[in-house]
Amino acid sequence: MSGGAGAGAHRSAYEGARGDERGDARAGARAAPRGRTVFLVGIDVDSMGGSQRVLHTLAQGFGERGHRTELIGIRPSPEPYRYHADPAYRHTTLYPAPASPLRPARSLTERLGPARLLEARARRAERDRARARLAARFATADRGYVIIGSPWAVDWLSAVDRPRLKGIGQYHESFAQARASANLRLILRHYPELEKALFLSEGDAADFRRQRLPNAAVMPNPLPFTPPSAPAPLDTRRIGAVGRLEEIKRLDRLIDAFAEIAPDRPGWELHLFGDGPLEAELRGRAARLGCAERVVFRGSVRDVAAAYRELSVLALTSEREGRPMAVAEAAACGVPVVSFDLSDGVRELVADGRTGRLVRPGDQEAFTAALRDLTTDGALRERFGRAAREHVAPLALPAVLDRWEALFDEIDR
Repeated sequence: MSGGAGAGAHRSAYEGARGDERGDARAGARAAPRGRTVFLVGIDVDSMGGSQRVLHTLAQGFGERGHRTELIGIRPSPEPYRYHADPAYRHTTLYPAPASPLRPARSLTERLGPARLLEARARRAERDRARARLAARFATADRGYVIIGSPWAVDWLSAVDRPRLKGIGQYHESFAQARASANLRLILRHYPELEKALFLSEGDAADFRRQRLPNAAVMPNPLPFTPPSAPAPLDTRRIGAVGRLEEIKRLDRLIDAFAEIAPDRPGWELHLFGDGPLEAELRGRAARLGCAERVVFRGSVRDVAAAYRELSVLALTSEREGRPMAVAEAAACGVPVVSFDLSDGVRELVADGRTGRLVRPGDQEAFTAALRDLTTDGALRERFGRAAREHVAPLALPAVLDRWEALFDEIDR
């Protein structure tokens, strides 16, 4: 692959040729003489999700600061979401189509049959072509950095040559989540070979250091929007949750808590922002508990800052979280949070008793009581909200970009 987009590379489904040319031109026009070359790579960078939003936010920030920036998705998204109407970065995908699952073999004969072997051979050839495209793209850079968004992306890139580029691995979940999955094995195998391994909280970085990962460091995710000049009014009588309607978010717990306090909270509603496979099940639960008319399913929203400003309280009932961006984003808008105490990342974002309330994981009674307190006491909501805005001010994009540039300086020394 040569300069520009590169022969044979595939763009995301939502990007037409004119949009690519405009984005590339803007990226080139903004590249200051001393701007660095920065590649950001993920498996799927274009679906709607927290880690994807982080990569696009960083790419836009680097591009607007004059760095020559390219965001690379290994696979295109089956449902691409356009994060920036006028990107300041180049955007490429390597595979021509989203991943398709390999149908399980029903027998040993089928697994070793000619059709199965031909399919496996075709998949390997497609993978090798994608890796060759990426290696050719990396070869065009004299020097710079590759920021890799997940352990699975680092594993995929381990076979790609990047002779003049320094690798930085990110992990967007907690140490506890890594330990309960294949991620810990991948991190300990591949991340020591990178210049830096970045985690979202000091507690998580310390846990990885205890696993003899010597290059572990901390880099928070930036807010995806500029915090509004005025905080949310907190008088809307709306409790909110923001995220996919999926099992890990345990929104059943939130509906249960709301159903318990709702009879004594006239006018209060629960608003769920996000799409997902559990919508019908959650609607049914609200109906069985007698609060369906006060549980509002809002779907996905583009203006997330406006959505947070509608809320009086944000609630987080997940089974696990690393450093949830919904909590940081709500705090930036002055919205207090009630959450289970799930990780070091959550504890860094919510100062219990000062910016919100944390309760023991899975303690439904304590969560409901904390939600009842915040829906009762408007002065408490305002006090927590003001403190929350101050607490997350260091997560504004310019401040996080400063940290990234300091990290680049450290790596180069």
